[in-house]
Amino acid sequence: MTSGAGALAAAVAPITSAGNARLGIAVLAGIALIILLITRLSMHAFLALTIGSLALGVFAGAPLEKTLASFTAGLGSTVAGVGVLIALGAILGRLLADSGGADEIVDTILARAKGRAMPWAMVLIASVIGLPLFFEVGIVLLIPVVLLVARRGGYSLMRIGIPALAGLSVMHGLIPPHPGPLVAIDALHANLGVTLALGVLVAIPTVIIAGPLFSRYAARWVDIQAPEQLTTAPSEPVDRAHRPRFGATVATVLLPVALMLVKALVDIVVDDKTNGVQKVTDIIGAPMIALLAAVLVGMFTLGRAAGFTRARLSVTVEKSLAPIAGILLIVGAGGGFKQTLIDAGVGRMVLDLSESWSVPALLLAWLIAVAIRLATGSATVATISAAGLAAPLAAGMSTTETALLVLAIGAGSLFFSHVNDAGFWLVKEYFGMDVGQTLKTWSVMETIISVVGLGFVLLLSLVL
Repeated sequence: MTSGAGALAAAVAPITSAGNARLGIAVLAGIALIILLITRLSMHAFLALTIGSLALGVFAGAPLEKTLASFTAGLGSTVAGVGVLIALGAILGRLLADSGGADEIVDTILARAKGRAMPWAMVLIASVIGLPLFFEVGIVLLIPVVLLVARRGGYSLMRIGIPALAGLSVMHGLIPPHPGPLVAIDALHANLGVTLALGVLVAIPTVIIAGPLFSRYAARWVDIQAPEQLTTAPSEPVDRAHRPRFGATVATVLLPVALMLVKALVDIVVDDKTNGVQKVTDIIGAPMIALLAAVLVGMFTLGRAAGFTRARLSVTVEKSLAPIAGILLIVGAGGGFKQTLIDAGVGRMVLDLSESWSVPALLLAWLIAVAIRLATGSATVATISAAGLAAPLAAGMSTTETALLVLAIGAGSLFFSHVNDAGFWLVKEYFGMDVGQTLKTWSVMETIISVVGLGFVLLLSLVL
């Protein structure tokens, strides 16, 4: 595996002539300002990232006009690269929720799971539903089910809840088409299909260890029952007789993943860009086409199956797009921050430091993501920013090595969620825990995902 010392940075003139010491201070100051604006002043993350990016340039001694150009270029390219994918994922998620397809998946699996099998059922539900849904949407959708199962079955809330949270979190951090992994793939010029295939290999054992296995200990540390008041899912209720079939629902959800995996397999087996089969799979396996196909299929297998008229389908699509405006802005601003870091020469600084540290590239990328995650509280911002910082490390890497670099960053972005993470407070409030209990369960679970995920990435790097 390529080491940090062996990678070469692209020969692009930085926007500042600051040395490593001043540049390092500027980076820390910019990140600290973002944290202060978000946590202390309750400023929206988009504004905080914008101000922090400009402040980073000022602290590093870069001309303001060059800093602005770097930020806007990064914002534009990031939104252009992943904006359509985020929109298509939101539409598919809304179709899944409003049609009752998500309820059908949950009810079918729970009907077949009893006793000790229940935590495994919950991690399976969360992993399947978490494929097309954003983490926050998945929580809102699954928490009512988690609370209901725990109360009716007499289970400890942690025994049921931790597996569900682990399934959602692993999907969010490691598996495209979630925004963080997609942006990292784009920034490092990784192969999406290969990253997806390796991500699944890493995700399966990671979610087992952090979910059903860790939940045994979490239930002992924090033995609480489900709160009395259940929250409701955001979708309109659909009569079970009119829900889409279980098989059709699962097939629709897995369609984009299947198309991307087919492309990855053909790329590996054929590896000939002039081959007709590879040309076809390159098209249908492209993330935008794969997600678009799932959305179009979902309009029939989910929407029409639930009795939606064309007008109702139109309303569902319209409602799905409005909530993602903030996500797009935050992701875009994170891309602007990333580009400002790159153009300021932080990538070169990271390489200089890595030469003295002699840290392997995968471990270095993970450590960078961990540091940004702890500082900002956002897994997506950590992934985007770390991808920008680690981009020089990918120079000269093979396709497999670059994919593993993306996964190392994704694993690092999930490390130890704490009080500056919105997900921390979401879990705390839904589960009725105090801060200490949330740290001992949710925060430890996130750390296990991060460390175990890195471990499996490193193991793959030894055999691939």
